[in-house]
Amino acid sequence: MPEEHPLIEMEREIAGGDFQRAGDVSSELKNILQRAGFPPAFNRRVVIASYEAEMNVVIHAYRGVFRARVYSDRVHVEIDDQGPGIPDLELAFQEGYSTAPPHIREMGFGAGYGLSNMKKCSDVLVIDTRVQEGTKVVMDFFLSPSNS
Repeated sequence: MPEEHPLIEMEREIAGGDFQRAGDVSSELKNILQRAGFPPAFNRRVVIASYEAEMNVVIHAYRGVFRARVYSDRVHVEIDDQGPGIPDLELAFQEGYSTAPPHIREMGFGAGYGLSNMKKCSDVLVIDTRVQEGTKVVMDFFLSPSNS
């Protein structure tokens, strides 16, 4: 069976530390999904997980690339960053655990729910992280649970 071509593709750069534009990429994806006619509950899952991944780049990495491919029955998201990596991935999945510095927390970010929210909202979540190199996050969201 040949691979289906995406209906929509997007690729955006994310700058680490750019809190002025933080959330812009996931907002753009939300608008794309709404215009494409996906159900609101599905859009919410995709956008929450995408926002969390985008914010992790802004908070922790130097830079990143956000890619999304929208198909008729699913959305595939990849975020590839250059940053410190995640030294203990299992610990990072614990709700409330955060390595965000105090000045980030004072801005209202870095509460430690990013990875757990990404896991709850996505149907497939794969994280490849290398300390001192960066992290790649791959998430898939399926319209029908039978596809997951």
